[in-house]
Amino acid sequence: MKIRLRIFTLTISIVFGILAQPLHAQDLLTQKLLPLELSTQAAMAAVKKCHDDGFKVSVAIVDQSGLLKVQLKADGAGPHTLDSSRRKAYTANSLRDSTHKYAVLIAQKPELQSLARLNENILLLGGGFPIKIGGEVVGGIGVGGAPGIEFDEICASAALKVLKADETYEKK
Repeated sequence: MKIRLRIFTLTISIVFGILAQPLHAQDLLTQKLLPLELSTQAAMAAVKKCHDDGFKVSVAIVDQSGLLKVQLKADGAGPHTLDSSRRKAYTANSLRDSTHKYAVLIAQKPELQSLARLNENILLLGGGFPIKIGGEVVGGIGVGGAPGIEFDEICASAALKVLKADETYEKK
């Protein structure tokens, strides 16, 4: 019994000794964040690009956690565009690539259909891109409401340019 008590005491001492080690600044993780003002400017650029092209859309930008940062609905855009833009932004951020790429992938490989049902926020439909800054995904953007995903993507690319994101994803 005394040996067990000594082993327990020693184990607790070691655990507390490790936990009591000072945390140094270099041990802390750092992450890039999307500033609200810049996110709003980017969303406005997407709405404006679509407006100039004759489309009424909604634009959503989510942060690194997939939470809504900014969402704008153009005058006259359908109510469904709010949900589709948010879900596209969430999907692009979560899956770390364009939503169109995953839509094509599951069409080509039916065994991957479950990707579309990972959770209620996933939408595998073109118009969503991850926002990559310095090689790190810091959020996602989604555009919904243009008459074709290629137009949604062009508008989303306008926002990525404002954000100075690593890739613009525009089709050549």
